[in-house]
Parts: sequence; C-alpha cells; structure tokens
Amino acid sequence: MDRSANPALRDELFGPGEETGNANPMTIRGTIDKTLFLLAIAMASAVLAWKYLPADAIPVILGSVVAAFVVGFVTSFNTSWSPVTGPVFAILEGIFLGAFSGAAETLYPGIVAQAVALTFAVFILLLLIFRARLIRVTEKFRLIVVGAMGAIALFYLAAIVLAFIGLPLGFVNEGGWIGILISVIIVFVASLSLVLDFDYIEQGAENGLPQRHEWYAAFTLLVTLVWLYLEIVRLLMKVRMLAQMLRR
Repeated sequence: MDRSANPALRDELFGPGEETGNANPMTIRGTIDKTLFLLAIAMASAVLAWKYLPADAIPVILGSVVAAFVVGFVTSFNTSWSPVTGPVFAILEGIFLGAFSGAAETLYPGIVAQAVALTFAVFILLLLIFRARLIRVTEKFRLIVVGAMGAIALFYLAAIVLAFIGLPLGFVNEGGWIGILISVIIVFVASLSLVLDFDYIEQGAENGLPQRHEWYAAFTLLVTLVWLYLEIVRLLMKVRMLAQMLRR
C-alpha cells in the first residue's frame, strides 16, 4: 500500500500490526465529514481569536502554538486519540490563525480573503487532478515530496537559529524576488503534499483501515491546509511589499 508523506502520517499505520477488514472500516465519506467538522472548529476559533484577542496577548498566542505542536505530536504517535486530540488541535491552531490573520489583514487589507480563496482553490484543483489520475503517487514522487518537505523544515530551522544569534536571513521575509521565489516553491511543495494525503485516504478506505483513521486523516488534512494557508499569506504579503517598493 502507498503511504502519505504528510509528517503526521507514519509508516506504522500500514504496518503488520494494523487491522484491516474491520466491521466499521474507514470510508472516504466519513473522512470528508470529519475534515469539514475540524475545519469548522478551526475557523470558528480563528474568528473568535481575531475578534476578541487583543494584539498584545502574545503569551496566549505563543501558548496556543506550543500546545498545538504538543497535541499534534501526540496525535501523530497515538492515532487512537485523534477523535479527541483532533478537535483540540483545531481549536488551538485556530487561535494562532486568528491572531496571525488579524495582523496580516491590518497590514494588508483584503489579504485574508485572498489567501482563503487561493487555499481552497488549490485544494479543489489538486483533488480534481488526483481523481483524474493526472498525478501518479509513485515511490519516486513520494520521495521527492518528502525530501522537499524535509529541506523546507531544515531551512526554517536554520533561519530561526540564525535570527536568534543575530544573523537573520532578511530575504526570507522581505518582499524581494528571492523571497517571493522561496515562497512559491514552498507553496508548491505544500500543494503536492495534499496529493499524498488524498492517496493515504483512498488507500486507507480501500484496505479497510479502522474507522478511527477517518479522524486521523482529517487531522492530517487540517495540518496541511493550515500550512498551505500560512504560506500563501506569506507569499501574498511579499508580493504586496514588492509592489509597494516598485511604486516608490
């Protein structure tokens, strides 16, 4: 069976100890319903955070990020907890998304609506491409995407470390052509990771994985969509920064 490259999807899901052919197996419809449920929770949490969380509530925002990371990490290694940890993660991630989106909207009015529209447009486009079998999830394709995701993670880690010691990589966040190119590449990789998530869901349903994997698959799709949305916002911000510089 093929495996997804989403960091939250581990090879052990399809290991020898995983039961298949269950009385209540995983289904695509069930996964869709649970994904929509988690998205609704995240969006509601984001709207409330945007509306009521003050701009100086940094401890709350950072706390939600750390807590979301911990919950996501636990969920990745305890898939049976996903019916509970999935909604909790959605709430915590929504708090950060609301604060981040509010700050971005203040700087660049209209950017959030554009980013949301582009995120779901990419999601639908990649889903149609996957269903039409225009992209084949081969082992080579999987390794390339996994390698690219690992390189991005290392790049961000290096940028954080360098910034911490007083050597920030200015081009990463500035609106220059290099920064925009980097964001385009990251958005492209995040988009391809959606294809691998779709493949995991399809393979899981075909092989009769336990129904709890519907929650886990919904959780992983939420992780990818949040990542994609954040990177699209960053890309749009860089484009607007560049446009402002060119108008001067």
